[in-house]
Amino acid sequence: MNDMSLTNLHAGKTMISAAAIEALAGQQRGHVLNATDPAYDEARAIWNAMVDRRPALIVQCAGAADVINAVRFAAENELLVSVRGGGHNIAGNAICDGGLMIDLSPMKSVRVDVATKRAWVEPGATLADVDKETQAFRLALPTGINSTTGIAGLTLGGGFGWITRKLGLTIDSLLSADVVTANGELVRASPTEHRDLFWALRGGGGNFGVVTAFEFELHEFGPQVTAGLVVHPFADAQEVLQQYREVLESAPDELTCWAVMRQAPPLPFLPEEWHGKEILVLAMCYCGDPDVGEKATGGLRSIGNPIADVVGPSPFVGWQQAFDPLLTPGARNYWKSHDFMELSDTTIGILLDAVRQLPGPECEIFIAHVGGAAGRVAAEDTAFPQRSAHFVMNVHARWREPAMDQACIDWARRLFETAKPYAAGTAYINFMPEDEIDRVEAAYGGNYHRLVEVKRRYDPQNLFRMNQNVRPVEERGAA
Repeated sequence: MNDMSLTNLHAGKTMISAAAIEALAGQQRGHVLNATDPAYDEARAIWNAMVDRRPALIVQCAGAADVINAVRFAAENELLVSVRGGGHNIAGNAICDGGLMIDLSPMKSVRVDVATKRAWVEPGATLADVDKETQAFRLALPTGINSTTGIAGLTLGGGFGWITRKLGLTIDSLLSADVVTANGELVRASPTEHRDLFWALRGGGGNFGVVTAFEFELHEFGPQVTAGLVVHPFADAQEVLQQYREVLESAPDELTCWAVMRQAPPLPFLPEEWHGKEILVLAMCYCGDPDVGEKATGGLRSIGNPIADVVGPSPFVGWQQAFDPLLTPGARNYWKSHDFMELSDTTIGILLDAVRQLPGPECEIFIAHVGGAAGRVAAEDTAFPQRSAHFVMNVHARWREPAMDQACIDWARRLFETAKPYAAGTAYINFMPEDEIDRVEAAYGGNYHRLVEVKRRYDPQNLFRMNQNVRPVEERGAA
């Protein structure tokens, strides 16, 4: 291996000797890759194909000791660092250009203790890994809706999905975390140890260190839920959304329903004449007693005159993977998001206008139904502040050809700006693209100042900056 020039924290270059790199590799159980290694391109590929960056070094970690060595190496040499868990984040912050990437994806262990209803999860695990291991014991952790998502990024940003209204956010089940801080020290953050760090990890993203293990409380759950899709013609969308809004006002915590608007994919249960036409889908999950699932979903299923209704008993693990085929890696993606306290008629009209201008067949708008148990935690109890929002909008621009970049991005931005006056002002950081740096402070609202103080304590040099970045006090306002 030759001497290498790596990007540093000062936007310059630092020459690292071959001997130093070989010494790092010799400490690791995992592998250290550079651009000449056959595995390099696969290791740097992530979910969002718009992101095509080339780290100088990729450290593929096999355990906490590897992470410690990698962090110390980066800190001592003041190198630009990125941290990859599942590689699913829309902003692509898992990959840095020219610096050192700490790759946690080999660390996939999920260990369940049935007696205490706890799970210890490594940061490379996906939601599918967690679901399969926990559901084997009829236990569950509330997570997201795409099973290929990494547990680490999802958790550190908050984490919500089909059973959040019943069981809270993912962070509400977090009991402790092992964290490698910017000085290369491994600490345990919990309600009794490094309490400020534990508070910040629950929603503050990857700003404060590298989590090498999560300890979660599990909940008795499953294995069956009542779930599925009800598909409506887009021509009926205004009436359907108005009735959807009314039904959800009295929905029990066990019931969650998300609305999705897009062109119909060639789903086997949809008549062929609907393929490629605009539709509105009510995607619902009732996680209570299966014997009352039919009645519990009845109010939503009685809305309008649907094209198809495929709601019924489903294994929870299967429902968690239902949207995976529409969210495969390899496409170009750009997202914009708002939180809403309510879906007003004006807001509905704005959404429908945007659907009429969809720039491509894979672009969509979804409205996530939240609240419930997640909304009964005080905003200041965790770093995640937007506990009172009832709906989360994600404008999901998705396409294949680079020539479509501008049209798709512009469409998402226009909808975002038009809807802004009716939004709550907060944002879910896991849905924020890389060009929303100026939005981070607003996203955290009243919790931002405390996050800055925790950042200053645990990462004063902002080593961990490849994220929706909370800057230390001395760097606030820096470029």
